[in-house]
Amino acid sequence: MEFGHVFAASGVQGFFGEGYWYHPYVRPIGMNFDGMTFVSKTTTLSAREGNMKDGEMFPKCVVVKPFKSIALNSVGLRGPGAATLFADGRWQERTEPFLISFMSIADTAEKRIDEFRQFCQLLLIHISQFKTPFGLQVNVSCPNVGLDTAHLLHEVKEYARLVTLLIPYVAIMVKVNAVVSVRAALELSQINGIDALCVSNTIPWGKLPDQIDWVGLFGSDVSPLAQYGFGNGGLSGAPLLPIVEKWVKAARDIGITIPINAGGGILSHTDAERLITAGADSVFIGSMAFLRPWRVSKTVRHINKLMNKES
Repeated sequence: MEFGHVFAASGVQGFFGEGYWYHPYVRPIGMNFDGMTFVSKTTTLSAREGNMKDGEMFPKCVVVKPFKSIALNSVGLRGPGAATLFADGRWQERTEPFLISFMSIADTAEKRIDEFRQFCQLLLIHISQFKTPFGLQVNVSCPNVGLDTAHLLHEVKEYARLVTLLIPYVAIMVKVNAVVSVRAALELSQINGIDALCVSNTIPWGKLPDQIDWVGLFGSDVSPLAQYGFGNGGLSGAPLLPIVEKWVKAARDIGITIPINAGGGILSHTDAERLITAGADSVFIGSMAFLRPWRVSKTVRHINKLMNKES
């Protein structure tokens, strides 16, 4: 399967590529997703209310500081659930390879594995309707659903086993954040059935304090989202770029050989090129879509041209 060199971050285009209310307003200045591989917003098995309310143009669960090139969010995997999304039919109608992103948010490992099994069974019901090859992005790193991601990694082996058993022709990309050690990522990469890694999801509030100046960014050591009862949230934007760059280099040095899809802090085409130089096979664009939307199209064209030339 050829998925291309530039991916959308999960969620940046919504569940089906429909985008968000502000996208039409910034499209004339260069914000379009032509040349990018679509990745769906992460779904859970059952419907989940999350922290974003219907009709909110500027949701309280997202803090954006454009002049600091950062965002903090605790959206919390809001969505209608996998069965509703499959029944909609828009995934099945897509004609170019893409990824469906899934995460279980159950409170025990046994329940999470069972939810993943149910998701795979749902997929099997609809799989004959799909018009194009696709993959699964298995998200084990969302910081906004009350789970400690450090304890989720051992479950990936069971996820891979289920996919290999039930739908062996579907590629699996595991999505982690840069808090996960490269040694743990090496173990993930060696699991039979894991085809690629994606790094990084947002960085949970307060993590990596030696590399992220939380107080300098937000003026306090208390998350601005905490006052609304949304938890602490996860950071995206400029501070992630050197962290992810270092992570990718270390991942290659330690012996990870499967494809790495890297992103986090990409706000220009030169940022994206840094991650390619570090050893990423592809990049994904996320916060650029709302922090620097006029650079999206140029960045996609630049990386596609660069990678096609190298190949």
